[in-house]
Amino acid sequence: MATVVAKTAIKREKGWLYYLDKKGDVSRAKMARGGGKGPKGREKVVKVGIDREDGFLYFIDKQGNVSKVKMKRSVAKKSTRKTARKKPARRKTAKKTTSKKTAKKKPARRKAAAKKTARKKTAKKTARKKPARRKVAKKKTVRRKAARR
Repeated sequence: MATVVAKTAIKREKGWLYYLDKKGDVSRAKMARGGGKGPKGREKVVKVGIDREDGFLYFIDKQGNVSKVKMKRSVAKKSTRKTARKKPARRKTAKKTTSKKTAKKKPARRKAAAKKTARKKTAKKTARKKPARRKVAKKKTVRRKAARR
């Protein structure tokens, strides 16, 4: 199934990971074992300069040669399909109008907001007295409804 791209006859050593780098050359890196990090650094073993094709997986086989295999799920297959993309809907931009009426309304809103916060504070003070009774009453009504069903 695999086809040999380049005969390199590399002899592998234990503790090293052999791979094809971005330039198409065979390189190796020290593998980390036992939970510790391996030393940084990569070595070029053989300069081959392979140009990769889409839809193929390149690897170093047991004999030490560079081989390729066609991938079952590849990006090349997906690119053959053409799908219609929807354009995003344009947003309507609001026109900026500067008038004296909007400037006058802003302070009035702030006063109303201040009144609401004052009401909330007074409501919180009165609500602190009876929170437990309200919770118990709600639970009883829920239980009654469940029992009826």
